[in-house]
Amino acid sequence: MTTRSRQGSAPPPPAPIVINKYSDEQLRSTAKRMRERLDLYKEKVTDPNASSPEISPPVTPLLRKDNYTKVIEERKRQAEEERIKKEEADQKKKEEQEKKKKEAEQKKKEEEEKKKAEAKREEKDLKTKLKDAAWFSVDIVLKPFEDLMDPVLGHTIDPFTDRRYIAWLSVVTLAFNYNTWFLTARLCFPYHNESVIPYWFILDMLADLIYFTDSNIFQARKQFVKGGDIIKDRAVTKKNYRDSERFMADTFFEFSDRLESIMAKAYIWRVIRTIGYLLFMLHLNTCFYYVASDYQGIGKTKWVYSGLGSAYLRCYYAIRSLINIGGLNEPHTVFEITFQMIDFFVGVFVFSSLIGQMRDVIGAATAGQTYFRSSMDGTVDYMVNNHIPSLVQNRVRNWYTYTWDAQGMLDESELLDKMPLVMRTVIAVDINLSTFQKIDLFKGCDQQMLVDMLLRLKSIVYLPGDFGVKKGDIGKEMYVIKVGGPDNSIVFVHYPESQKVLARKGKKLMQAKGPAAAKAVVEKEKGLALFGPKTPTPKLLRAFGGHLNKNFFDKLKTAASGQ
Repeated sequence: MTTRSRQGSAPPPPAPIVINKYSDEQLRSTAKRMRERLDLYKEKVTDPNASSPEISPPVTPLLRKDNYTKVIEERKRQAEEERIKKEEADQKKKEEQEKKKKEAEQKKKEEEEKKKAEAKREEKDLKTKLKDAAWFSVDIVLKPFEDLMDPVLGHTIDPFTDRRYIAWLSVVTLAFNYNTWFLTARLCFPYHNESVIPYWFILDMLADLIYFTDSNIFQARKQFVKGGDIIKDRAVTKKNYRDSERFMADTFFEFSDRLESIMAKAYIWRVIRTIGYLLFMLHLNTCFYYVASDYQGIGKTKWVYSGLGSAYLRCYYAIRSLINIGGLNEPHTVFEITFQMIDFFVGVFVFSSLIGQMRDVIGAATAGQTYFRSSMDGTVDYMVNNHIPSLVQNRVRNWYTYTWDAQGMLDESELLDKMPLVMRTVIAVDINLSTFQKIDLFKGCDQQMLVDMLLRLKSIVYLPGDFGVKKGDIGKEMYVIKVGGPDNSIVFVHYPESQKVLARKGKKLMQAKGPAAAKAVVEKEKGLALFGPKTPTPKLLRAFGGHLNKNFFDKLKTAASGQ
C-alpha cells in the first residue's frame, strides 16, 4: 500500500534557477503587465464601451510645407529669445553680485579711511591743543606789550595804506638781508674767531628780536579780506596769521610790492632790486669759489685763492667769470675745469636773464613816453607825406608837446576806462566837482545829474590862439574853462550831451519864471515843429512882385468905382 501510493503521486516542480535577481524581477513584472493588458483587451473586445486608462497621445497637426517652415523658424526665434533672456538674466545677476562685492569693498575701504582720519584727527587735535596752549602762554606774556603798542599802532593795521607798517617792513627787510648775505659768508669764510663772535651774537639777537616783534606785534594786527569784508578783529587777524604758512622771505617781497605801490616812479626801485639780485649772485659765487679753493688747497695752484689779502674781496674780484668778464687763470685739475665750466654756463644764463629783466623794467618805465614819441612821429610823417603847411605842422608839434607836459599822457580816458564805475566816479568828483560848483548854471542841480556829467567829461587841450567855439556855430557841445592863465594856455572840459541837459535846465528856469510864458513858448514850439518855418521871399522878387500887384489892385478898384 505504501509503495503504490508513493508511486501514484506527482513529483514537485523543480525550483527555478535564478541567474540575475534584478533581471528575473523585471521579466516577471513585464509578464504580469502583459497578462493584465491581455485581459483588458479581451474585455474591450467583449465590451465596446470600455476605455483605456492610458492618456491619449496628442494629435499632430497636419501643416503645409510653408507653414511648417514658419512654425519651425518661430520656434527657433522663441528659443533664441529665451536663450538671450537667460544670458541677460545671468549677466545681470553676475553684475549685481560684482556690484555688491565692490560696494562691500568700498564700504570696507571707507571704514578704514574713516578710522585713519579719526586717528589723524585725534593726533591733530592733540597737536592743536598743544599749539593753542603754547600760543596762549605767549599771548599772556605779550599782553602788556600789545596793550602798550595799541595807542601807537591801533587795534589793527591796514597793510596797504599805513605808512608805519611799510617803514617797519623796511626794518624787517634789512634784518632779512643781513641773514641772507652774512649767513652764507660766515658759513664759507673763516670769519668766526674770539674777537668777532660777540658782535655776531649781538647782531643775530637783534635780527631775531626784529623777527619776533614782526610776528607777534605787526603781522598779528594785519587786516585781511574774507568774503568781501575787511576783518578788523584782533583775535581773528591773529589766528589767521598763525594758521597761515608764511616765511620771512614773504616779508621781503611784500615790502617790494608795498614800496612800488606808493612810489611815483616805481621803476627806480625795480632797477635797484635787479642790481641787488646780480650782486647777490656774485656773492654766492664768491662763497663757492672760496670753498673750492679750500678744497683744492689755498695757494697750491694759480687757479685757486692765493691766501693773500682780504679773502672775500680777492675771491669776489676773481670770480668775474660769472658775468662773462673773465679773469681767472687757466684751470689744471679736473675739479677746476668742472667748476670753471659750470661757473661759465651759469654766469651766461644769469647775466642774460638779468639784462633782459633790466630791459623790461626800463621799457615798462618809458612805455608812455615811447607811445607819445611814436604817435607824434607818425603824425609828423603823415603831415610831411601830405605836404601840410609848416605852420600847421608846428602847431601840431606844439600841441603834442604841451599835452604831454600838462597831463603826462595823450588821452586820460584810456586809464579810467579800465577802472570800475565806483572808482571812476570818485576820481571824477575829486578832480572836477570843484569846477562845477563855481558855475551858476549848475547850482541847484540834482546830485545824480552832476555825477553823470562828471563821468562823461573829457579833457581837451587848446593852444594859444585856437578857437574852441565861434559865433554862429551850431552848439552841440558844452565847454567849461577849467584852467586858464596869463599865457593864454587853456584846458577845456567837453560834455557831449550838453544839449539835453541844458534843455531840461532851461525848461525848469522858464517854468520858474511863469507858467503862462512857459506854456506860450511850448505851444509856439509845437506849431513850428509841425509846419516848419516859412521860407522868406527873395528881395528881387519881392520888389518886382510888389509893384505889379499894386498896379493890378489899383485897376480893379478903378473899374469897380466906374461901374
